[in-house]
Amino acid sequence: MAKALARHILVKTEAEAEQLKKRLDKGEDFAVLAKKHSICPSAKRGGDLGEVRPGQMVRVIDQVIFKKPVRVVHGPVKSQFGYHLVQVFFRE
Repeated sequence: MAKALARHILVKTEAEAEQLKKRLDKGEDFAVLAKKHSICPSAKRGGDLGEVRPGQMVRVIDQVIFKKPVRVVHGPVKSQFGYHLVQVFFRE
């Protein structure tokens, strides 16, 4: 079965997600920004979602994790929870 290692930052607005993505593009640390800004419980772990398998996450995030390129920050991706910035480290 497929699996991946991923992390994300979840915020309430698209504007906030865009601002954080610009900061990431300039080289700021993903984990530090996740701890400070993410509203997901994973923020305590720097946004680390751990090992993820297909169907564990909401559909739009699942598609990013299992279909988009690895080691790239994707987003903002809108879900019913807010706006996500998602990065996949490993996928098999």
